Parts: sequence; structure tokens; C-alpha cells
Amino acid sequence: MRDALPQPGHYEEGARIAVLTTQPLPGPLDYRAPEGGCWDGAFVEVPLGPRRVLGVVWGPGEGGFDAARLRPVNRVLDAAPMRAEMREFILKAADYTLTPLPAMLRLATRAPGLGGAPTMRRVLRRGDGAPDRMTDARTRVMEALDEWGGAAVTLKELSDAAGVTSSVVKGLVKAGAILEEDSPRDTPYPWLDPDLPSVELTPDQEAGATMLREAVGSGRYGTTMLRGVTGSGKTEVYMEAVAECLRQGRQALVLLPEIALTSEFLTRVQDRFGARPAEWHSGVTMTERRRCWRMVGEGGASLVVGARSALFLPYRDLGLIVVDEEHDTSYKQEDGVLYNARDMAVLRASLCSAQVVLASATPSLETWVNAEAGKYRRLDLASRFGTAVMPELHALDMRTEDLPGSHWISPTLADAVRARMEKGEQALLFLNRRGYAPVTLCRACGQQIGCDHCDARMVEHRFLKRLICHQCGESKPIPEACPSCGAEGRLAPVGPGVERLAEEAAEAFPGARISLLSSDLFGSSRALKAEIEGIAAGQADIIIGTQIVAKGHNFPLLTLVGVIDADLGLQGSDLRAAERTFQLMRQVAGRAGRAEKPGQALLQTFQPEHAVIRAILSGDEEGFWRAEADERRAAGMPPFGRMAGIVLSSTEVGEVFDFASELARRDAPLRRIGAQVFGPAPAPIARIRGRHRVRLLVKADKGTPFQAALADWISQLKPPTNLRLAVDIDPQSFL
Repeated sequence: MRDALPQPGHYEEGARIAVLTTQPLPGPLDYRAPEGGCWDGAFVEVPLGPRRVLGVVWGPGEGGFDAARLRPVNRVLDAAPMRAEMREFILKAADYTLTPLPAMLRLATRAPGLGGAPTMRRVLRRGDGAPDRMTDARTRVMEALDEWGGAAVTLKELSDAAGVTSSVVKGLVKAGAILEEDSPRDTPYPWLDPDLPSVELTPDQEAGATMLREAVGSGRYGTTMLRGVTGSGKTEVYMEAVAECLRQGRQALVLLPEIALTSEFLTRVQDRFGARPAEWHSGVTMTERRRCWRMVGEGGASLVVGARSALFLPYRDLGLIVVDEEHDTSYKQEDGVLYNARDMAVLRASLCSAQVVLASATPSLETWVNAEAGKYRRLDLASRFGTAVMPELHALDMRTEDLPGSHWISPTLADAVRARMEKGEQALLFLNRRGYAPVTLCRACGQQIGCDHCDARMVEHRFLKRLICHQCGESKPIPEACPSCGAEGRLAPVGPGVERLAEEAAEAFPGARISLLSSDLFGSSRALKAEIEGIAAGQADIIIGTQIVAKGHNFPLLTLVGVIDADLGLQGSDLRAAERTFQLMRQVAGRAGRAEKPGQALLQTFQPEHAVIRAILSGDEEGFWRAEADERRAAGMPPFGRMAGIVLSSTEVGEVFDFASELARRDAPLRRIGAQVFGPAPAPIARIRGRHRVRLLVKADKGTPFQAALADWISQLKPPTNLRLAVDIDPQSFL
């Protein structure tokens, strides 16, 4: 591990210092240094009104008023100080996203009890004993404990996770099924051995691994686009970069787009390095979250596997960031602080002389353009690992298929599924739409059931017997009568979701074992993991799923993929519609034929002549990216231009439109850099959670001082108390 950076600013007791808190304030506040002094980056507890709040020493105080009025810092917390490079990262990320500094600091301190001294605590682990009898409550407790993969948990965490009283857990402790022990509150993670034997790499993989090892070993910043067809073994290649990083004594971070992928990936890490790494995502207990945060800062965690927010952990010496499936839209945070983890990973690495690996079978256009321009190195894996070959892709022209009404599996696709089942192989039917039906319509009055709080239709989830709004999460029982006209028995589902597709498949393929994969159907990540493992072991004949099945899962018996509606993503005016459809279809098709048996993908489409469908079928990815880049370049759209979405919301529709219109009129700061303002206009979903939403879109040439102009423009008007204004730099969604 490298020596800690020197702390340039040490402040004697009583000195004026600036402290940035996590509270919604304009910036740092001045305080007096405590007894014993403090230093830049120290985590401190300071008084703010009647409360005590968390803060970080940000530098010397600004002054401008009597020092006698300053309140002293209460105490310096027992935590590794925030390093200079981390403070710079927070500042630059805040400037780029136009986010207030305190909000950005909150992202970097999202762990409980950061200031608590190391202490002992009572924790629970799985024991060898078994209770005399198992109840539903006891089963939930044991399942919750298993879900954490052997991590120690507290009594309250386990009770809350299982939804039981503490007496249920204590009964299992008494029976020996759960062990209770004293443990240090925060302990280092096990050592990961980078020199354990690894899988034998192909010549392509070995060449790529050598290139990444050399890059990591250089100790300098750099970004590599690792592009490999699905099943080419990208993970094994970047795992060698992780191993080199560990040999250098530096820390590594691997970002994954879905929690569902974490468990399988952790097993691969344990097989490669002999121990489990640190985890950071929403499924981790608060106890483990605090441990991870502290150990990352102290150097007691050499590898972190996590979600996008793991970028904001206080690494002591970060040497490598891997962004797996870097094209995935879940890397964009769409509420709170609006940032793209892929872009922030590159920024973070540039500030601490680390390497970045952006891995994907279908890279984002931004990454592809940067690689073409020479800003990123490019590493391609062109063939699948071992004997596996890429699947054949074919379009099924739905205009020529004889399909009854309210059915979605074409006769040609149905015949292909039966043929695979007869061979003992698996078929996947893919539809990127959760629930049973996207619309519930009254056949008496024509009314579509909408959400009470949003301008969005409620989606029928028949398995849950609920209507659910996918915008705000509101749900209600499926009504017997129309809420609008009162007619009974006249409500009808319109359009397919995966649940309805499963119903049709059960009718079309009697006796088939059908597994339905959709994020809303599993109460825990453990249940989802068990289902995925069962599929991989051959416990299903037909898999029906949403985009969750397109992300990194390996089903050896899966040889046929049927896409029910390949045209679905091509609708609307989203500038990335073609790119996303191309990526999703190629990813889904890549699930087929990943073992010895060759695979096939059939895309049901009403537009087989569409340029995107033709590109998917031809496999000419480079040609697709070049054509897409030419279109964006001609239109001045990202990544060849700059864009920002301004979303204003209020409970009063008149108020939000008036404010947006006035803001649009005062566009002089934007006109000075040649930027254009479009709008205001109602957002495509004009009301969410009872708040009316209006959008403005700002477009500018690349290379202009975009953020500075936006900040000047927005600062001209102060929003009313009830009005919220969010700035989305480089928007991914236009809803």
C-alpha cells in the first residue's frame, strides 16, 4: 500500500476552519478548530443550530466576521481522513453535474455510525445445529441469514430482514441453528491472493490480459474499452487486471449493473482469489456497510464489488475501476444526485492515477467514439470461449404470420420452441415488459385505469392480484367494476406483459416447465439467485423474462431465444432508441448457444426492413456504430454535442409553467455560448406523485463552457418554495 498523502493543512486549536456538512446549505461553514487541532479532510462533528451534524474539514475559514462568534468543532471522528484526491473528485463531480456540494458529500458518507470508535458487538452467524421444528417465520430467518453469504448480522438487522420478532431469532439461537458471538465492530476483509491458479486463457484472452496487466502496472491513468462478444470471457480477462492491481498493493473496484449479478460474481472472485471481497449495494446490511466504508478508507479492503455508489467510497489507494456492462442504463442515477457512474469512474481514476476498464459486448456510443478518437485504448475479443459459437439470428416477419388475436407467440417461433424441447434444450421468450398487461381498459366506457398520483397507466400484475404504477409504486387491488362508469365484468387487459406471455406459453406447450424471470416477482435477491441457479441446472424448459435475463447470466442448455416484440424499443423520440434496441437485442440473443450446442435467435418484428433490425441480424456492429455516429454528428447530438435536461416540478401546474416560461425567456447566458433552449413543454409523464412536471432542453456545441453558462442562467431566478428544479447533464432518459 502506498504511503498516505501528507495532510497539507493542519489547524491549531481555535484556528478558523471551513467545514463542509451534509446539510442542504450553500457551502462550507466557518468553525473553530477543536482542542488538539485538526487537519484538512478530517471527519468532524459540528454544532448546527440545536443539532450535531457530520462534516469534513474543507480548508481554512473564509473570515469576514468576528472570530469570537464562531462555534468550536465538537470532536474529530475516529475515521481515516478524506484524502485530497477524494475532495477534488467531489468538487469536480459537483461542478460537472451542477449538484450542491453537501448533496455530493452525502453520497460519500452513506454509512451509519461513521464516527463511532471501534468496539465489540453481538453478532449472529449460521450454526451447525437444527431446531426441532421449522415454522414459516423460522424459515424466513434462515433464508435471510443465507442471503448475506455468511456475513455477521445483528439481532435487529436479522429480525427486520425476515419480518419477525426478535424472539423467533432467539429461539433459533437457543436451538443452535444460529450462533451468537462477540465480534469487533469493524474488521479487515480477508486477504485476496492474486497468484492462485486461474483458468487457462485462450490466446486472445491472454493477449488482452497482458495488455491490461501492463496498463495497471504502469501506475498511470488510462481507460480501456474491453469489447467482446457475449460469452467471449471478458470477466476472466479483466480479473487478471484485478490480480495485477492486488499485486501492486492497490485497491480495485468492480461495478456491476444489477444486484442479481453480484452473488454469481462473488463466487467467481472467491474461486479466483480464495476469499470474498467487500460488497457495497442496497442488499448489504448497515453493519457491513459501515465496515466496508471504514475498511476501504483504512486499507483493510483490497477489492470492492458494488453498485454505482461504490465510486464514492473513501479509497486509500484506488488503482483500478472496472465498469462491467458499461452500456447499461442503470449506471445513470435518475433521482437525487443525477450522475452517470461510467463517466464518474473515468473522472475518479484520472484524479488518482488509476486504470479504468469499460467492459461490454455492446459498448455505448460514447465509449465507442472515444475509442475511435484514440482517447481510450481498445481491446477486442472476437470469438466465444472454448467450442461455443455465436447464435444464428433471423427475423420473423409478423405481417406474414397467422396469429390469432390476443396471442403473441407466432407459429414459427412455437415450432422452434417445441423442436428445442424435444432435444432436451431450453428456450427463452423475451419481452421487455413487466406484469400481465400494460393497459387495463373498460370495454363499456373506454376508460383506461390510471394512477391517482401520476399521468401514467397502471399495469396489471395478475400474479400479485394488483394494479401497480411503475412510476411511483402506487398499487391497488384489481377492481371488479370500472372505477369510471361502474360497469362490472367489463375490464379487459390490453397488450402483453411477461405474465400474460407465461399464461400463453403454458397453454401452447402443455407439460413444459416454465420459469418466469421478472424483478418484481422475487421478494429477495436470494430467491432470484435460486431461480437462476435452477434454470442453469436444467430445471426449466422455457424461460420467460424481461431485460433481467440479458445481463450476464449463463444458461448452458439454452439454445433458442425468441424475442416477442423486437420493435418495442424503436418507438418514440428518444435519441438513443436505436442504440438501446441494438444493444438489448444483441445481448438477449447472446444468451443462446453459450456451451457446446449451437444457438439460434428469432426476432419477431413488423419492420424487418428497419435499419436497426437489419444491423442486428447482419452482426455488422462496427457498421451500426459508424452509421449511428454519423447521424448524431450531423445533428450535433451527444457525444458530438452537449445536452442538459431541466425538469421543474410543483403541485401547482400554473406555477411550474410560469416559472419555466420566465426561465426560458432569460436565456442570455446561454445565447452567449451559442446554446439553444427548447421548451418549456409538459414532460412525457406530466405528473408523478402528484407533482406536475415541465421540461426544458438545452443544446450546445461541444467544447463550450456549458456548465458555467447553465449555472449563470439558472441562478437568475430563485424557485418558489414549493417548486423543485433538477438539472440533468447528459440526460439518458427524457421522461
